[in-house]
Amino acid sequence: MSRQLRVAVVGAGPAGIYAADILTKTDLPPSVESVTVDLIERDPTPFGLIRYGVAPDHPRIKEIVKALKRVLSNPDIRFFGNVSYGDDLKLDDLQQFYDAVIFATGARGDRDLDITGIDLKGSFGAADFVSWYDGHPDVERDWPFEPDATSVAVLGVGNVGLDVARILAKTAQELLVTEIPDNVADGLRRNATTDVHVFARRGPAQVKFTPMELRELNHSPNIDVIVHPEGFELDEGSMDAIHASKSVKLVVDVLQNYVAKEPSGAAHRIHIHFCQSPVEVLGEDGRVVGLRTEVTELDGTGNVRGTGELVDWPVQAVYRAIGYYSDNLAGLPFDLAAGVVPNDGGRVIDIDGSALPGAYVTGWIKRGPVGLIGHTKSDAAQTVELLLSDLDNLPAPAQPEREAVDTYLAGRGLDVTTWEGWEKLDAHERSLGESHEHARERVKVVPRDEMVQIARS
Repeated sequence: MSRQLRVAVVGAGPAGIYAADILTKTDLPPSVESVTVDLIERDPTPFGLIRYGVAPDHPRIKEIVKALKRVLSNPDIRFFGNVSYGDDLKLDDLQQFYDAVIFATGARGDRDLDITGIDLKGSFGAADFVSWYDGHPDVERDWPFEPDATSVAVLGVGNVGLDVARILAKTAQELLVTEIPDNVADGLRRNATTDVHVFARRGPAQVKFTPMELRELNHSPNIDVIVHPEGFELDEGSMDAIHASKSVKLVVDVLQNYVAKEPSGAAHRIHIHFCQSPVEVLGEDGRVVGLRTEVTELDGTGNVRGTGELVDWPVQAVYRAIGYYSDNLAGLPFDLAAGVVPNDGGRVIDIDGSALPGAYVTGWIKRGPVGLIGHTKSDAAQTVELLLSDLDNLPAPAQPEREAVDTYLAGRGLDVTTWEGWEKLDAHERSLGESHEHARERVKVVPRDEMVQIARS
C-alpha cells in the first residue's frame, strides 16, 4: 500500500529550500504516493543567509531569492516562520508528525580565535557585524563604533572578511541605495574608519575570496585598495594552486594589479597584508589599541611557518572573520571542534556510531561553512537520496495528517508566520523602499514583533 511521505526541514535558508525542492521533484519509489514538506524557521522570514548574511551592496547575489520564491510557491511545501527549534519544539515533537527531519540550520555564529586580548572592547566577530548591518531582529540596533577608531583590522581573507572591510570603508551615503534599515544608516554615519587593514596568514594564492569579490573592492570612488608587497610570495605550492585553478589564477592576477597600482588619494583605504599571523590583540584600559602579528613565510607547500619577527599595528578595533560556527542543536550529537552535526553523507550519526533514525542534515550544519550558495544543491541532493533509500526503516509518525502540526503549534500559543505572511511583509518593505527619498528596492523592517505583526495582519 502506498503512503504519503511527510518531511520537516528545520531551516529555511537556501540549503533547506533546495532540500524541499528536490524532495518534491524527485521520482519517488512505488511505496510512496506523494511527499509534502514543512519548513520550520526561527526567523519570521525565509531565505536565511540570503537575507541576513549577504552584504546589502551585493544585489546580484540576492537575485537567488527569485528562484527560491518559486520553490516556496509550491503547494506541497509550507513555511512555518518564527518557530524556534530547541525552544518551541524538539526532535521528539517533530517525529510525532513527520517520517523524517532534515536539519539545515546553517551557521550564524563566529568561530573563536584563541589569542590574548580577543575579548577586549573593540574586538568583534564578523558574523555579529554582518547580522547588524543586514538588520537581523535578534541583535542590538546600535553598533558600538568608537569616535576615534579610524584604523581597524580585519582578520581573515574569505568573502566575509572582504564584505566587512568594504562596509567599514564605504560611506553611509553610498549605501543608502541599498536595503539597509535606517538604524544601520545612522550607525554608519558615526563610523570614523578611514583605513581598514586586512590580514592574511598565508600568501596571495591561499586566500579564500572569489575574483568577483576582490574586483568589487575598488568599485567605490571613495576607496583605494592597497595591496602591500611585503609578504606577497608565491612558492611551489602556490604555483601548483595557480595552475590547477582558474579562480586562484584570477585572484592572484587581480592582487598583482593592485600591488602595481598607485593610490588615487581617496578618503578611505583598504590595505591587504600577506604573511602576517595575528598573535595578540593589544589593549589599554580594557580597549583595543593595536594588533600584534608574527611575520610568516611560505614553506614550499602553500603552508607557512613563523619567523619569530613581530609587528605591532596601531588599530582601534579588530574584526575576526575566520569562519562561521553552527549552533548546537537540542537532541542531536555535535562535533565541537568542527562545528557540525556528525553525519555520514547526511545521515546523523549518534555518539555510539549508529545512524539516528529519521534524522538528516544538509548545508553548513552538515559539512561546515565552506563553499558557495550553489554548492548546497548537490549537498541537498545527496541527503535526499539517502533519506529516500531509508524509507523502509523510517519510524512512522503518530500523527501524519498535515493539519496536525498546525494544531500543535497553535496549542503552544506561537505567533507563526506563513508564506502568505512573508508576501505581505515583502510588499510592505518594498513600499517603504518606493516611498523612501532615495527610491530603493526595499527597506527592511528590523524589529521581530513588527515583522510578525505585518505578516499576521
